[in-house]
Amino acid sequence: MTFAPHPPLATPRKVARLKGVLMPSPRAPLPPFTIARLPRLVFGAGTIAQLPGEIAALGRRVLIVTGGRSFMEGPHCAPLLAEVTRSGAKYFQLAIAGEPSPELIDDAVRQYKGAGVEAVVGIGGGSALDGAKAIAGLLTSGDSVMDFLEGVGPERPYRGPALPFIAVPTTAGTGSEATKNAVLGRHGPEGFKKSFRSDALVARLAIVDPDLLFSCPKSVVAANAMDAFTQLLESLVSTRANVMTRALAWSGLEAFNDGLWTAWRSADGDTPTPRRSHALQRLAYAAMISGICLAQTGLGSVHGLAAPLGAFFQIPHGVACAAVLAAATMVNIEALRERDPENPALDLYARAGTLIGGGEDDTPPGDPLEALCVTLRGWTETLNIPRLGHFGVGPDDIARLVANSRGSSMKTNPVALSDAEIAAIVRRSL
Repeated sequence: MTFAPHPPLATPRKVARLKGVLMPSPRAPLPPFTIARLPRLVFGAGTIAQLPGEIAALGRRVLIVTGGRSFMEGPHCAPLLAEVTRSGAKYFQLAIAGEPSPELIDDAVRQYKGAGVEAVVGIGGGSALDGAKAIAGLLTSGDSVMDFLEGVGPERPYRGPALPFIAVPTTAGTGSEATKNAVLGRHGPEGFKKSFRSDALVARLAIVDPDLLFSCPKSVVAANAMDAFTQLLESLVSTRANVMTRALAWSGLEAFNDGLWTAWRSADGDTPTPRRSHALQRLAYAAMISGICLAQTGLGSVHGLAAPLGAFFQIPHGVACAAVLAAATMVNIEALRERDPENPALDLYARAGTLIGGGEDDTPPGDPLEALCVTLRGWTETLNIPRLGHFGVGPDDIARLVANSRGSSMKTNPVALSDAEIAAIVRRSL
């Protein structure tokens, strides 16, 4: 396995203690924390069968928002819609192919505003769930989503009410089923990716059925899995993390580590073997937990850069995260070692390096921080993640990407990065 040239990490700081970094010492008080609203969560194989009854409990007219093709052409769609009809409910269908734009959301609101819709169901990947979430938030008022997007337009406070919303993910990546924000965007030189965000947008119910992942192709499994991993790692070291979110993030990382390779290697296969099913269950759990954690803690520099990368270039979100993850993690570690060597994020990064780098005890051979960065670089090659240059990103784009990277995600990065350090992340990822 070979890697693109990169500078070595700074002189390793010995990590004396990996156990105990998730929970303060028994003699130390637990810091106070707050957990924001979450959906009712239903997790498990076959739980999609509960959806028709849940829809019937919310109303007789429902808007079902899906992705472009995969769910509608899969084995679950026709039985689901037949059962919804048998329950006496009337449904409307809207397909969202690709990432949702503000214009798409406004058009859908205009189309269904007078249809008497009582609930919205999103079934699909992050784009379908984000689109459904935004539509549910606006069908009552008929307002334009541009009124509420962060960083563009008037940024009016959203006061609701939102229609009841059910989220059913069919990929293991964004964790959108557990968050309060809908990410919308426009592509191009003046593009953006911004959030419509409110506690009122949180799903009433999230049904996470790992069986829905069987149809995901290998490339989708890879990109979405790396998005989930990034969200778990960034949540773990976020400046807003607390003992509860760190415990959850760690459980997600362990599940991810157990499931990734079997799920990826068996993708595109037709046989739902028990081993494959178990791996997909772990990826689905990891993605759900990543959404829970990011909703509570925020993220970091990877997602700070993924926003302008996805806005200015045709780069899928999970691919953008995967492409910069190793470099961003390395730059964070270098900055922490130089400016804040006692920051607990270093121990948390080291623990993650021990987990995914294959160490058997608390002091594996070599530096676990180096192991983390080397392993992440190796993953991008093994999973066939393209580098940024594949999408047309070049040295002349770095300044613009840096200037547009300082959104909400960058604010919870474990260390404040300079423009030069952010530029180094992009340069190492080209």
